[in-house]
Amino acid sequence: MFGMFGKSKSVVGLDIGSSAVKAIELKAAGKGFRVAAYGEEPVPADAIVDGAIIDAGAVAEAIRQVFERNKAFKGKDVCASLSGNAVIVKKITLPVMTESELDESIYWEAEQYIPFDIQDVNLDYQILDPGTGPDSRGNMEVLLVAAKKEKIGDYTGVIAQAGRTPVIVDVDAFALQNAFDVNYGLDTAQVVVLLNAGASAININILQGEQSMFTRDISIGGNAYTEAVQKELDLPHESAEQLKKGIPVDGASFEEAQPVLRAVTENVLLEVQKTFDFFKATASSDRIDRIMLSGGASRVDGFREMLHERFGAPVEEFDPFRAIVWDPKKLGRESIEHASTAAVAVGLALRKVGDR
Repeated sequence: MFGMFGKSKSVVGLDIGSSAVKAIELKAAGKGFRVAAYGEEPVPADAIVDGAIIDAGAVAEAIRQVFERNKAFKGKDVCASLSGNAVIVKKITLPVMTESELDESIYWEAEQYIPFDIQDVNLDYQILDPGTGPDSRGNMEVLLVAAKKEKIGDYTGVIAQAGRTPVIVDVDAFALQNAFDVNYGLDTAQVVVLLNAGASAININILQGEQSMFTRDISIGGNAYTEAVQKELDLPHESAEQLKKGIPVDGASFEEAQPVLRAVTENVLLEVQKTFDFFKATASSDRIDRIMLSGGASRVDGFREMLHERFGAPVEEFDPFRAIVWDPKKLGRESIEHASTAAVAVGLALRKVGDR
């Protein structure tokens, strides 16, 4: 959303998460894309907390290592993304006006909706409905996106420190939408939930056709499972992390961890329920046809099944490489383990400098 330069060219998608940094470079291949380079590096614990970069040096080093270890990367320009409480996404209704009029008045309009000082944020917008149809009643619908300049500066700063050029800062929820569009297409008749469960947050984007109807970031993720297992079973952090993934450890069995994991999932589902309820109260549709799951925390034991039981909609693992060519020989690896964890990075790599 927040482009910094005006020419249209491809970028490296860089997903800076609190547990890992993932980078992907795509190249055009016929009418589609192929993976030209992929890499990921772990981020030290507590280097990023709730989306805030605490240890810039450690994060920059993780980014540097991604590119150092993977010489297949050719591009220097990077597209990264933000989520959480530093980003506000709102659909607003305004009187019909031209795009140039909207451009002039958007800051004044935004002040009514943004809970930060307007001088402290970068703003972007997209016209969803220009209000020229027969049912418009003189109103237009605009998607307003605001991100704190300080947070943008923190993320672009570590990218620059790692020797790359930050050219676009996007939003996680919209990166997911890009990846979904390219791999699955957009069905105007369907309401689709994109749910990305990362280490410290869950991003939700509810789509109807090509429009994002509602987005929300929930500040709970995979770390909450690890902390609960650590506390309830009195284990060291590393053992709790392994047990969460079903890997046996000394001092506790996976059977003992399962009720703890399910209790955390219940808390997560309560927040997801609130999100769906709010969407249904504000949208013209009250149904959900399909839930697409991505992110490491979505692989926690029972998560997918409990989500299906709670909401009744079909739940699928989001494959961000479903329509993107993958050549293992050129990349020196057979596959990306748990491909759905790369969904945000793929969506970012699909962006072009100068895109709206």
